[in-house]
Formats: sequence, structure tokens, C-alpha cells
Amino acid sequence: MENKISIKDLYISFFKIGLFTFGGGLAMIPMLEKEIVEKRHWCNEEEILNYYAVGQCTPGIIAVNTATFVGYKHRGIIGGIATTLGVISPSLIIITIIASFIKNFASLTIIQNALKGLGAGVCAIIIPSIIKMFNNSIKSIFLFILAVLSFISVEFFKVPVYLIVIFGIIAGLLYGKVRSNKNDLS
Repeated sequence: MENKISIKDLYISFFKIGLFTFGGGLAMIPMLEKEIVEKRHWCNEEEILNYYAVGQCTPGIIAVNTATFVGYKHRGIIGGIATTLGVISPSLIIITIIASFIKNFASLTIIQNALKGLGAGVCAIIIPSIIKMFNNSIKSIFLFILAVLSFISVEFFKVPVYLIVIFGIIAGLLYGKVRSNKNDLS
């Protein structure tokens, strides 16, 4: 494994990410890039995108899966546990506090309005990450076409995401095989 990052640092970093990640897994990408890639240098951008992609394809919450991968990379199983606990602790604490004080929390008009504003803000936060992910992932016409077809399949034809993932893996493997065969012929 790489340099020994403390379990405490792993937990605290992912606690901060969990505390300020509103809007689901996509909203986590900018925070991961800032904290884990730029500030801590625990992973590079490609690694984070790979962890995120695998985390999205595996069962469970994307934020938890991604945190677990980063923790495991640096400190094995105990690191994975620390980052997982770090990313989920804020939600557990906040939900417990809210549930103990307010009944029918979600039905309060003030909460509904706050969540609408939060949703708009999260969209603005996610867009630059999507653009960065697109630029880092789409490196050929084939991959561009694959991305467009995948989007159309999910958005307009309601093809289940897991089928898109399986198809993407197969298409990527075949594409790599064809490219390596072309290189062998040169």
C-alpha cells in the first residue's frame, strides 16, 4: 500500500464530504475532487472517476461505495470501514436529530421550499463535474457514439441502467480488442 494515511484522517475527510453532499452521488464528485484529489492527493482524477463508475455499477449507495474504494486503497479493510463510516455518519446524525424533534418533517412548507432551492443549487454543482467526466472519458468517436446511444437508451427507451453497464463493458472490451488487432497489423 501507499504511504500510511491515518484512519482518523480518512474518517474526517469523508465525514466532511458526507456532511456537505446534498443531492446524491453525483453531487459528491466535486467534493471528492477537491478533498481527495486536489487537497490530499490520495487519488488522481482518473482513479476517482473509476471508483465512482464502479461504485455506480455495484449494489449500494454510490457515495458509500466510492468512499469504501478510496479507504481500502490506502488502509485495506479498516480504511474502507473508516471512510464508509465517515461518509454515512453525518446523515445518520442529522436524520436522528430531525426525527427526534419534528414529526412530518417532509410535509412542512418551509422544508419543501428549502429542498427545491437546494435541488437547483445541486444541479449547478453537478454540471461542471459531468463535463469534466465526459472530457476525461470520451476519447474517441466510438466512445462518443456509445455515450450518446446509452443516454438515448436510458432516457427515451427506459432501458435499465444495469443493461447499459453490461453493454458498455462488452462494447469497451470489443473496441479494445479491435484496436489492438489493428495495432498488431501495423
